[in-house]
Amino acid sequence: MKSVLTATITALTLGLAGPALAEYPEKPVTFIVPWPPGDLEDVLTRMIAEDFQDEYGVAAAVVNKPGGGGGPFPGAIDVATAPADGYTIGSFVPAVSLIGHEIDIPELTPEKFDPIGIFLTYPFVIAASGNAPYSSMEELAAHAKENDVVLGHFGDVLTPTQVTKALARKMDFDWAADAAFDALDCNTLASGDADVINTTLQLILPCIDQVKVLVSITGERISKIPDTPTIGEVDGDLDIALWNGLFVTKDTPEDVRAKIAAVAEKTVMSERAQQVAEETGALVYWKDASESAEIIEADKATLATIGDTLE
Repeated sequence: MKSVLTATITALTLGLAGPALAEYPEKPVTFIVPWPPGDLEDVLTRMIAEDFQDEYGVAAAVVNKPGGGGGPFPGAIDVATAPADGYTIGSFVPAVSLIGHEIDIPELTPEKFDPIGIFLTYPFVIAASGNAPYSSMEELAAHAKENDVVLGHFGDVLTPTQVTKALARKMDFDWAADAAFDALDCNTLASGDADVINTTLQLILPCIDQVKVLVSITGERISKIPDTPTIGEVDGDLDIALWNGLFVTKDTPEDVRAKIAAVAEKTVMSERAQQVAEETGALVYWKDASESAEIIEADKATLATIGDTLE
């Protein structure tokens, strides 16, 4: 009788406790890249997804969700509105964490995201066609005071666009017009759709001999174009770089974050990821959640300076 009673109590206790929670990850994971395929964040995020799949034995896919020329926010909204369980991970540029919650996007307000880690500094540049009558920002400024010059960018709220517009303001010239594009590459300049573009060096490497790179929007000079000055060299008040990192929503459990970070760090420090850096001039590294949060706070201050310039 005693053994029967003990067994009954045990069964009831287990029943009340409910089923054991499954260990993350137990189902497919999605990494959302809010840009078209092919650029650096896409290439590296796909490497992370492949390694995640190998490490944990679940499917891991990258979904590209471009913003129609208006920035990364449709993709960010997908992450923000998904359950906070680590199965939807954002691969984001600064605009998502620095700007998205401040421009009246309800799904992103208040701040929705925490960094898992930052892993990439883009070799972002301001470039013109090879036959442009200017070869530096100073020459461009002089030309633009007498002629119409059209700027192409990936979205008005994005860091490179804001920096470029602030630099124009400080150099006392205006863009005749500007427009957002989903892709900014050799064809954009060759077709005349824009006279000057904000893009990553990788996207214009196929025609690097037919373009003029006027300045890099990076913290240090790009190895592939060592004679090109950085934005900070041209104007010290505008010293900022464009990075990319992995983000999850704020209620995501810490153990889930740790598992994502472990794979991502191993991936970006791998030989194949560092080869991407060597080939493109990008910086590929790992900054953990704490270091990434510090970068975000510093960038907020610089963006405030940029905002004051543009008022």
